[in-house]
Amino acid sequence: MGQIRSELETLEGSSVLITGGAGFIGSHLADQLVDYCDVTVLDDLSNGNRDYVPEAANFVRGDIREGETLGRAFEGIDIVFHQAAIVSVNESVENPIESHETNLDATLTILEEARKHDVRVVLASSTAIYGEPETLPVSEEDSKTPSSPYGLDKLALDHYARLYNELYGLETVALRYFNVYGPRQGSGPYGGVISIFVDQALSGEPITIHGEGTQTRDFVHVSDVVQANIRAATTDVVGEAFNVGTGTEISILELAKLIRDVSDSDSELVHESARPGDVSKSRADIQRIQNRLDFTPEVTLEEGLRNLVEFRQNSEADD
Repeated sequence: MGQIRSELETLEGSSVLITGGAGFIGSHLADQLVDYCDVTVLDDLSNGNRDYVPEAANFVRGDIREGETLGRAFEGIDIVFHQAAIVSVNESVENPIESHETNLDATLTILEEARKHDVRVVLASSTAIYGEPETLPVSEEDSKTPSSPYGLDKLALDHYARLYNELYGLETVALRYFNVYGPRQGSGPYGGVISIFVDQALSGEPITIHGEGTQTRDFVHVSDVVQANIRAATTDVVGEAFNVGTGTEISILELAKLIRDVSDSDSELVHESARPGDVSKSRADIQRIQNRLDFTPEVTLEEGLRNLVEFRQNSEADD
């Protein structure tokens, strides 16, 4: 992470709160910040893993929907990285009320606490706010017609971040993640497609593709998402939202073949029914974040997949 060393040094001595800091993205963020900042992780461990939290970080087990817990966690904080969420589109379709409570109601409470304590907020938004894009690549100004409760919740979060900056002067930055992947990502029923495919390939099971596999995605490595968060924490450009992706796309079918190749697997490719709420095409326009936050993705998809396969193989060897 040498490309953000100066930003990390700018944050040195700050007190930061990471919601969902025992989870996939939050724990990687904590790893990068803990040598420079006083890091507090707030996580209810419903999806996170206590072992992912750095030893030097303060850990608070709690639910972001509990206002009293949030109030205590905000004491003495300079910056909050809000990563906690129900991240599965499919799960939000099955449980829209729970998605709304966790992804939106709790975010509004976090923004209120941040306003009380004058704390900068970097929020995890999502490509799901765009729904089915009219054109590619998708820019921040394009139409937003989310096709799932998750996407709708994140769109409202995105608007609240802007509104709190305009109404109250709160320093907010919303990061619209495209498809994030990397070590520690879950591979269960609601896990990321790359994690699921890698596990299937390594175990020799069939790689299951929803639909024809012609749908495309912009996959961005978790280390680049961490880079974007740290740049958002130090920028003078606030009250705005930025796409976080690579600007490239790959079809799910081609992804499955690539994972099979890099893992040296003989898994069969099997097609299942398409999932509700899925969009057919996705690719980020990242000009805004490149120009305003000096963000450049560093990890190619093939490199990231090879590293992930190696990580999974080493993890299995350690078990």
